[in-house]
Amino acid sequence: MSARNRRSTAAVVTAGATALLTLCGAAATAMAAPSSGGDAKGSAAMVAAAASAHTLTVPRGLTISDGTRHVVVNGRSIDFGTIVRDLAWNPGGTKAAFIDGYGNLDVSNPDGSHRVTVAANPGGQTWSHPTWQVTAADRANGIPAKNNLIFTAKIHGSTVLEGVKATSVHGKPARISLNGEPDSGNLPQTGNAWPNVGGTYGTSVYENTRTGEVYIRDDYLRQQGGALTKGSEPALSPDVEEVVFVRSVHGHDHLFVDEFGNGSNVVKDITPGTTTDYTEPTWSPDGKTIAFRAPTGTYTMTKTAHGFGRPVKVTQHTGLPAYRG
Repeated sequence: MSARNRRSTAAVVTAGATALLTLCGAAATAMAAPSSGGDAKGSAAMVAAAASAHTLTVPRGLTISDGTRHVVVNGRSIDFGTIVRDLAWNPGGTKAAFIDGYGNLDVSNPDGSHRVTVAANPGGQTWSHPTWQVTAADRANGIPAKNNLIFTAKIHGSTVLEGVKATSVHGKPARISLNGEPDSGNLPQTGNAWPNVGGTYGTSVYENTRTGEVYIRDDYLRQQGGALTKGSEPALSPDVEEVVFVRSVHGHDHLFVDEFGNGSNVVKDITPGTTTDYTEPTWSPDGKTIAFRAPTGTYTMTKTAHGFGRPVKVTQHTGLPAYRG
């Protein structure tokens, strides 16, 4: 069954109310050494809040990583003890995956403690944008449970998608297979980046920098996929019915949504008329809100009966938004 037409049966998470969160404190800690598979040392220091001079009103569960040691989690700026790039949460929000200051793929607790190097960068590569692929076992079809991390690896100038078990310790990533749907022809094997997984079947979307298109990949019953539309930086909705992505319009990056779950394949600009750049979109766990980045801060848009509302600035803090469970 194609992921393009499959409908997820996962229960919808109830939308959380927004909370007033205050960042405060002025703790500074020394950088911790990278973990070799055990607990990261200095976990007490990792939970220290960084200094902040403003109050943030952000939706519950929304976190922001900005390429420094500090990640905004639960209203505090948490020191993870290492550079944190491209942080992503597992579906339960119990573990964070990110690229550390040494270019390795790490997993940690939400406060940065118990950091484990899942895969060590061999050198000469640039890793980015990990995403979790977590599915339950399907005994009826003989499919085991999955707990994987898929990420982008830039090797000798070419970007490819690789994967590794999220429970690995210094594991060895493997290239992700990219086979086309029947009669769709061969898919590009390089130039692929920005993977994002959604739904209970582990379906993923990604961009190809050469074709300028967004692709979908399904490996539940058999591995297959194909192009969806022109765009970049895609994120798959939790029910696998929509994908939000970025597309340039008159010199600015707009957000578009492709509604392909019902077979209609309707593509709509949800930020028409914008005079700034909206990038790096992500869905809330209930599929009702999209958070994204702008030059002036982090914004959200909420679904309405007629599409999406207007962008709302939730904080001036700029970074990669991600929802925690």
